[in-house]
Amino acid sequence: MPRFDPGLVRIMKSAFEEVMARVPSEYSTIGVKAYLAEHILRAAARGQTSYDELVAVTADQIGVIVSLSANDRRDRVF
Repeated sequence: MPRFDPGLVRIMKSAFEEVMARVPSEYSTIGVKAYLAEHILRAAARGQTSYDELVAVTADQIGVIVSLSANDRRDRVF
């Protein structure tokens, strides 16, 4: 895992907090938090280091999470 300078760590933390604020509360689990945090780390390691980039690429994952969770819930009903 690459090392990130303190300034970038602050940006990543702020981006994470912004994205988590957009996650519907029923999906705000430890697993979702870990998944989104990992997504931010990977994006930063690929060179996406601005706040706006990190928020955009990570917020895109919210739809994936909601969709997968909805499928999982639907599968449990049957």
